[in-house]
Amino acid sequence: MWESMGSLEAGPWMYAMVALSVLLDVFLPVLPSGVLVITAATAAAAGSGASAGQVPHLVPDFLALVFCAATASFLGDLVAYRLAWRGGARLDRAIARSRRLSSAQERLGEALSRGGGALVVLARFAPAGRSLVSLGAGAAHRRVRDFLPWSALAGLTWAVYSVALGYLGAQWLGATWVATAVSVAALFGAGAGAGYLMRRRPA
Repeated sequence: MWESMGSLEAGPWMYAMVALSVLLDVFLPVLPSGVLVITAATAAAAGSGASAGQVPHLVPDFLALVFCAATASFLGDLVAYRLAWRGGARLDRAIARSRRLSSAQERLGEALSRGGGALVVLARFAPAGRSLVSLGAGAAHRRVRDFLPWSALAGLTWAVYSVALGYLGAQWLGATWVATAVSVAALFGAGAGAGYLMRRRPA
């Protein structure tokens, strides 16, 4: 089954599914965009023969998958940032009513003012962290140059990590559901660690 999926992975429909899921999960964090990216990478590894330890004759376009996921992540962040920027008093009141959003916005402001945009990268791995940071940066009218370059780096880092998990899982464990499950668990583990670090107050 994975081999047949691997042959389809090169088709535009898979890239479109990945891009749409990653683009929208800034607004709907329940979308399994990371799982989809890992599954696509695992399928590509199966179709290339890499999962059997062979040197593939036709190297799957993992770079295209990374580019697709990273670009969609950046564009989603940009849309959320701009919408929050224009949200006005209604969004400000919604953030003020949420302790989690208010705290995240405060920590983001402190981090960006110190040049600590690494928080944006960390938030990309945390559950709903991307949404909190993108909306918070826009609502607080943080400067574009303080947020978007870090958003681009965050999307690229997350995309490379997710694709690498799918590829390495298939190579080490074979193109099976077990490999996908282990890779997804590693992604969730990184998310749990990022969430823990984000909850810690800056020194």
